[in-house]
Amino acid sequence: MGWEVRRQLFFLQKNDTSPCYKERGMEHLTSDSMEMALRVLVALTAGALIGYERTYHGRPAGFRTHMLVCAASSLLMLVTVYEDHWVRVSAELIRLDPTRMAQGIMTGIGFLGAGVIMKEGLLLRGLTTAASIWMTAVIGILSGIGFYFPLLLAVFLAITTLSIFRWIESRLPVLSHYYFEVRFAHSPGMSEDALRALIQSHGFSIANFSYRLDGEERALSHSMVLRSTNRSSASRLAKELGTIASVHEFRISPTGD
Repeated sequence: MGWEVRRQLFFLQKNDTSPCYKERGMEHLTSDSMEMALRVLVALTAGALIGYERTYHGRPAGFRTHMLVCAASSLLMLVTVYEDHWVRVSAELIRLDPTRMAQGIMTGIGFLGAGVIMKEGLLLRGLTTAASIWMTAVIGILSGIGFYFPLLLAVFLAITTLSIFRWIESRLPVLSHYYFEVRFAHSPGMSEDALRALIQSHGFSIANFSYRLDGEERALSHSMVLRSTNRSSASRLAKELGTIASVHEFRISPTGD
């Protein structure tokens, strides 16, 4: 469609000042405005529910972040759902594709989710929070297009996964990984064979065993990855290491979210 046709359609709509046209327009605007406000408020509420769970567990992206993500996703979808409020031509001549907006939202939220993923040595944290932000954006999209039943289902599944499944996961038999560092007060300290035997006696398997010798103090240290299906193995190993005089310091860190 040419620019001249668009311009004529725009001025025809703009110059229609009949009372019937104005009355219909105001009624249409009022009902649509209430529906828009409802959808944004629903998105804020849904984001708040998921964000509170993240804040309660001390995660970097919490209450306000999830509310803003959900509301922003809803607002952006309103742009395409209510295109007739700002596209001043016939809907049969120009029609926007709402799925393009949804794709853009999910792509942008991916960058935000990547910002909450933190790596410290072998520790990787924030993956669950990143996934919850992505889920919150989806809920915002559902709110923006008025899909309230899938929205309620998504909120229920998200909160259930983040809270109840946490309790179930803590009781499942899983292979836990720990990053272990130990430093002896002086060289040679404990021999490698003795250290391996001590660790394996607590039900651990060892991987990536490394060596380090401090040039000034001649202090030997080791770092490795430990694996065990017994959640209490780490605490038992820590207690025994604390009773060994040659152990200067050590650290046992779980490698989970």
